[in-house]
Amino acid sequence: MAAAVAIPATRYLLVPARAGRKEGWTEAGDVSQLASGSPVELVFRRNRRDGWRVISEKSTVWVVRKSENEFVAFAPQCPHLGCAFHWDEKQRHFLCPCHTSAFSLDGAVLSGPSARGLDRYPARLEQNRLLVGSEVIPGARAAW
Repeated sequence: MAAAVAIPATRYLLVPARAGRKEGWTEAGDVSQLASGSPVELVFRRNRRDGWRVISEKSTVWVVRKSENEFVAFAPQCPHLGCAFHWDEKQRHFLCPCHTSAFSLDGAVLSGPSARGLDRYPARLEQNRLLVGSEVIPGARAAW
């Protein structure tokens, strides 16, 4: 009887549920009305696995439409120290208010202490719905 209880309990404590499993794609929102070259911040819910628990958390992504079917999805944190940045419509660039790093529309560093461009998420389009991947691509540059 002790083994019947001990074996499942030991497995539960020592082997995380679905260990190493990669998260899939998450729907970020409808992009049918997005204008080309005008960044929009989309807010969505993403499920994250923490050991045995699945946590639903609010996430954001900055989306730029490159063409009819091509999108860039920027992670919402400045790569310098993780502050939230915003789009400055007047100056036409992304701006981190904490340390004044500035980034162009394609995510490249324009000025400031940040040593690399904006981080991105993999993005794909399915029936006007933007799907973003869970793995961040550090400071990647798009070929515009």
